[in-house]
Amino acid sequence: MASPSLPGGTWKLGDLDVTRFGYGAMQLAGPWVMGPPADRDGALAVLREAVDSGVTHIDTSEAYGPHFTNELIREALHPYPDSLHIVTKVGATRDEQGGWPPARDPQSLRRAVHANLQTLGLDVLDVVNLRLGNAEGPQPGPVAEALDALVDLQRQGLVRHLGVSNATPEQVAEAQSVAPIVCVQNMYNLAYRQDDKMIDALADQGVAYVPFFPLGGFSPLQSAVLSAVATRLKATPMSVALAWLLRRSPNILLIPGTSSVAHLRENITGAALVLSDDDLVELDTIGR
Repeated sequence: MASPSLPGGTWKLGDLDVTRFGYGAMQLAGPWVMGPPADRDGALAVLREAVDSGVTHIDTSEAYGPHFTNELIREALHPYPDSLHIVTKVGATRDEQGGWPPARDPQSLRRAVHANLQTLGLDVLDVVNLRLGNAEGPQPGPVAEALDALVDLQRQGLVRHLGVSNATPEQVAEAQSVAPIVCVQNMYNLAYRQDDKMIDALADQGVAYVPFFPLGGFSPLQSAVLSAVATRLKATPMSVALAWLLRRSPNILLIPGTSSVAHLRENITGAALVLSDDDLVELDTIGR
């Protein structure tokens, strides 16, 4: 049976066809992305609903839980459909306080790749993003040594494609000088648009841009503008924010996360919202 259509169509991550509307699995773990979910059956249900809805791009990390999110994905979806592609991240671990200390030395990266393979039940990872910076955002610094370690794992056949996350433009350029990069995953939304130039440059190169926190960091005034547009369109602010991202550039891939089947369905419906030119002009004032 053919998969249902999703808003935005598809994009290629290297040689992998993925739906531009994907699913981010971060929220499936417990509070502060630590421990098991409060509702295990609900977590399994939302993963199955995502795939049944036609999603072919799931974003995760061994650090979510840690371990629990990947194990949920495996329990819910393994053996995976050939069309489903799982993107994971390495470069940070978790501490007992729920922090995200960097783990970008070659040994830690090798360990993280093997842990992802084990918990997801895979022989090869479709895409591995190197997580840079820290919990406060991108931070300047070299990336070549860490990326070289991932390239070595790619040569061993354990990783198909590479990306970077939480990266500065300079780090993206350095990463691209080391190896082909199929995606960049950074914080970006209507109110937080410092990557505008990067998105356009990556689109010209055929590289995907994957924003996280699609509705985070809004000031009260910005939220008022977004809410006004949403009210006029009889939609939710999240729907408008997701639809705007899909309109912003064809290389933007969405990975909104939720632990609720109903919320997942709302996000899919919301992302299909049609925005007029006047809507876009008004929304554009938020990030300027």
